[in-house]
Amino acid sequence: MPTAMPTATIFPTLIGQPSAVELLTQAIAQNRVAPAYLFAGAHGIGKRLAAKAFLRVLLGDKENRAQRGNHPDLLWIEPTYLHQGKRFSPAEAEAAGVKRKSAPIVRLDQIREISIFLSRPPLEADRAVVVIDSAETMPESAANALLKTLEEPGRATIILLAPSIESLLPTLVSRSQRIPFYRLSHTDFCDVVQRSDYPQLLEQQQIIDLAQGSPGDAIEQWQRLQDIPPELLSQAIQRPTNIPDALRLAKQITKTLDAESQVWLLDYLQQVYWRSGTASISVLEQLEKSKEYLRAYVQPQLVWEVTLMAGLN
Repeated sequence: MPTAMPTATIFPTLIGQPSAVELLTQAIAQNRVAPAYLFAGAHGIGKRLAAKAFLRVLLGDKENRAQRGNHPDLLWIEPTYLHQGKRFSPAEAEAAGVKRKSAPIVRLDQIREISIFLSRPPLEADRAVVVIDSAETMPESAANALLKTLEEPGRATIILLAPSIESLLPTLVSRSQRIPFYRLSHTDFCDVVQRSDYPQLLEQQQIIDLAQGSPGDAIEQWQRLQDIPPELLSQAIQRPTNIPDALRLAKQITKTLDAESQVWLLDYLQQVYWRSGTASISVLEQLEKSKEYLRAYVQPQLVWEVTLMAGLN
């Protein structure tokens, strides 16, 4: 294990997370790396970035092969979709045109692969490293299977990435050292976004409001906004003024957008209406109910018909 290293060397691009940086830097400097860590905090505020920097040190990965996904002592697990008996990551599902009817999850067979991976000694590094991205998506069966591995990880460090400690089983939390990540201040948020490929989103106040201090979330929100046809977005913002137009728009939205994009559109409309003061409280409440219905897999066109007609003057 390396001796003390400058913080800037270990976490050169991690902004606005001094507590996490201090805890991880001290673990490396004192050679007291825990068998398991829980990086807990909102999406898009630096957990993955910190994990990649940390595991590079743990693996002695000077060539940064882990970043390219080809280090033999690293296993990075992310939620997947299941289509025709085959697992797809979100990126793979999009590239393959797989219709995503529900959110991806970390599956039981993926957790079992961790045991197989850790059953052999590390090939090059002092330890193996496993990262479970979006660990909160594990069903209870997968979480219980992981618990057995956490009890005896061997020569390995397991890093869980999750939005909060409450999103995981208490037994998993109790066996992990918690590393807190916090939403960024406005200054740090703007600094990160300005350095990204999307500085123009700083002109979109609705996007900034939706992101709530998360640069990664802001970029994702911006990308989703670009995926919605401008005419469709304009019609949704202006709201239909009669029942036939409401029914037509509901049909167009459900034909054009997938389920995740429809939920996002409802979020966006809430922000637009709230900031502009152009909708009543009842309309805003209806948008919130509609999100719940879509997440519960109620027929989408029916949900949108009710939503849009509720806003008729």
